Amino acid sequence: TVSAVKELGKTASAFKSDIRFLGEVKELVAETMKMFGRIDILVNNAGILRDNLITFMRDEEWNEVLDTNLKGAFYCIKIVAREMMRRKYGRIINISSDAGFLGDTMRANYASSKAGMIGLTKTAARELAPSGITVNAVAPGIIETDMVSQMTESKRKTLLSMIPMGNFGNPHHVADVVRFLASESASYITGQVVCVDGGLRMG
Repeated sequence: TVSAVKELGKTASAFKSDIRFLGEVKELVAETMKMFGRIDILVNNAGILRDNLITFMRDEEWNEVLDTNLKGAFYCIKIVAREMMRRKYGRIINISSDAGFLGDTMRANYASSKAGMIGLTKTAARELAPSGITVNAVAPGIIETDMVSQMTESKRKTLLSMIPMGNFGNPHHVADVVRFLASESASYITGQVVCVDGGLRMG
């Protein structure tokens, strides 16, 4: 990604950070501030899966997913928002999931983390609005990724039958919404959850 951005003649850098740990998030933000001097946009997109049935799910499977997907987003907002508040400007976009609304078999940990991110989004939006910071969430449905490409044909057919538009989404469908929410065109939108799912979840 960094190479692709640089090929466009822009500046980019990558920093490694385990966002489950507050100290590492602080270091990530400090390095970013050192290089760019400001942070205008935060997209919380880190997420992992550790699938298992509720009755068999181990504590570490639950904790690792919640710590990464939800606590990590909380830490990033906590530290980045401080920088944004100083400048009275910022855009925060959290990547949730339809699973946060609908649940998902063998993914109690994942669905709970994504549902929690919706509550986190709305609370942060209320707290940060007076500082000129918008906070919104994007909830993708089934997107054509490596994970989806490994599905059996029968599962694909079942899932497709549940989507009114009759097809899975592409990553650019999600990216386009994130880009809009990060733009000035979305300056009066905050605390919202945009589902990008071809109608899988309505209402």
